[in-house]
Amino acid sequence: MGDGPASVEPRRATSVEEILALYARWGTERYDEEVSQASHALQAAACARADGAVDELVVAALLHDVGHLLVMDAAGRGDVDPTVDTGHEATGARYLAGLFPAAVTGPIALHVQAKRYRCTVDPSEVGRLSAGSQASLARQGGPLSPDEAERFARHPAAADALRLRTWDDTGKDLAAAPGSLHDQRDLLVRVARRSPG
Repeated sequence: MGDGPASVEPRRATSVEEILALYARWGTERYDEEVSQASHALQAAACARADGAVDELVVAALLHDVGHLLVMDAAGRGDVDPTVDTGHEATGARYLAGLFPAAVTGPIALHVQAKRYRCTVDPSEVGRLSAGSQASLARQGGPLSPDEAERFARHPAAADALRLRTWDDTGKDLAAAPGSLHDQRDLLVRVARRSPG
């Protein structure tokens, strides 16, 4: 295990190929779950698609944990310390903002807050989280305070972040064979082209 998370220099994705290459390098690694990063990403996206989500939300589900891969990439190793909160949601959203619209990056930036919010409004939610999500909840600050929960609920991306959270929590089946990230290339290119930036 490493000494802690690598410092992730602010950077923005410049192409879909760059993102796919990041997953090719680090997608077989795990963070605080037993499922690999790539399998988790593909399972979450499949859940979003099955739920009738628009393309932007399918992409958000697919790439919501890209910040973990950025930390691995900066460290040059997959065994980054899972006991340290790296702020992967903010790092990933900033990185993806180089290519994708706020309809993708907004829910990604809020998916940790969405977990904390759910555990605030329904404390029994904690027991339904995977062991990895329970551990990360503690290091991410635990349930939100009442003021934080109120601010989250008012955020324009809150409803989409809560949907993303559901797919995130569901996409952790060790027996799943969800395909390849390269199978999602056309979707990623299509949604990236819609970005106003």
